[in-house]
Amino acid sequence: MSEASAPNMLSARVVVPFMLTGIIWGSTWWVITGQISGVHAAWAVFYRFALATPGMFLLAVLMKKQLRLDGPGHVLAAAVGVAQFFGNFMFVYNAELHLTSGIVAVMFALLMVPNAFFARIVIGERMEPGFLLGSAVAIVGVVLLLVHEAETSTMGGSVPLGIALTVGGILAASIANVVQANEVGRRIAMVSLLAWAMLYGLAADLVFALVTVGPPVLPTGWDFWAGTAYLALIGSIVTFPLHYNLVREIGAGRTAYNSIVTVVVAMLLSTVFEDYRWTALAAGGMALALIGMLLALRSRKIKSVKVGQATQLRHELD
Repeated sequence: MSEASAPNMLSARVVVPFMLTGIIWGSTWWVITGQISGVHAAWAVFYRFALATPGMFLLAVLMKKQLRLDGPGHVLAAAVGVAQFFGNFMFVYNAELHLTSGIVAVMFALLMVPNAFFARIVIGERMEPGFLLGSAVAIVGVVLLLVHEAETSTMGGSVPLGIALTVGGILAASIANVVQANEVGRRIAMVSLLAWAMLYGLAADLVFALVTVGPPVLPTGWDFWAGTAYLALIGSIVTFPLHYNLVREIGAGRTAYNSIVTVVVAMLLSTVFEDYRWTALAAGGMALALIGMLLALRSRKIKSVKVGQATQLRHELD
């Protein structure tokens, strides 16, 4: 949809899903901390997608989307599934053992940077100066937040390891974003591709958990399963139709602004529930990160990035 024909940004059909998806995705980062405190991270990821996968297939059926894929379609789904629903989430869940959830969320808001970089390499998409400048400012802000995290963290983990794991998750998610944007991906309904990708990712999660952790231990606490259901159903299946309808209504560029809502919600929850300690350094870093993201998102080039079809694929499910 062209910018000129886009509906009023203040209309209920835009504001409600825009805020709802941002708030839900912002909350999922904190909910993850409850999952990894109740069971090993590898099994927590598996349980999440064991619930989400059949739900995504059901959603595809309800939306009357074609679920049958040809050979190249299954290869693509497997690649996306292994990168996104195995690699990305295994990195993220383990990263939150070392970093507060809000910091991981802020770092992930920079997903647009490797997306644009890989798009430049794979499909020749040019990055405009405004996007590069905004990204640089945001990165400086994130670095300041990470310095503050290293100085004040009370989680008892390794901040450098948490940073490395988060970067691994960002790169895995970005690879999934770019891979799905090829010719094969563009002819498959997104919800169908995601359903099969989740299934392949779930299989990889199962094998990895069995090999590295051993037999599963089923948590008995209701709070663990309530959190898992929230992440799988609300944080994944409910938000997808809302998000992609927004993309159709107002365009991928404007929709991407809800990442700002996500970051704000995630940091608020970290402050309240994880005792995140604000200092002048942290406040300055947060301000730079948000300003940089806004500058990058304002770049017109972001509206034509071909991987925009799944740019939110990490927020979407985290």
